[in-house]
Amino acid sequence: MTYEQWAPYVRARFFMMFKRYDSAAEGFKAALAANPAFGRAAANLGYAYAMLGKDELATRYFEQATRDEPGNPATFFDLGFVLDRQGRKEEAIAAFEKAVALKPTLDRAWYGMGLAHAVLGRHDKAAEALGRAAELQPMNPYAWYNLGMAHATLGERKKAKEAQRHLDRFDPRMAKKLAADAGLDAEDA
Repeated sequence: MTYEQWAPYVRARFFMMFKRYDSAAEGFKAALAANPAFGRAAANLGYAYAMLGKDELATRYFEQATRDEPGNPATFFDLGFVLDRQGRKEEAIAAFEKAVALKPTLDRAWYGMGLAHAVLGRHDKAAEALGRAAELQPMNPYAWYNLGMAHATLGERKKAKEAQRHLDRFDPRMAKKLAADAGLDAEDA
């Protein structure tokens, strides 16, 4: 890597640490101008744009990064995240699926996939993906809450109660919320 490619990238990473995303974006663009196939710069530029709320630009650079670094699961997750934020659920699911194909233990991709399936009314697929997320991150109250809601929506009361009981061990407040939102009896916790 040449100095022309590396220097603006390093400077941009510094700006990212201080949440100066506009300045970071300029540095990543300079790094990409020096090397248009610099996947890490494209991914970081996508992230800077996502943090600035410029999801369409973020999507463009995450897509470029997935082409430049097709073996990087984090970039596919990031792409899925911004697609999901734009309401592009099917495309988000495809990106999350690619992320977990590359790294099956990427819990946040399973979680994002589960939420997208739930929004689309595919509660069986939501429960499957959220179950994997909860398994990978057993102390994540949001994964367990959403898993319980998916099971409740499917009419799988026993599984919803299991999620509620698990939640009650480390987040009783979230367990009560699940009980109320899913129509589970409080004594079943």
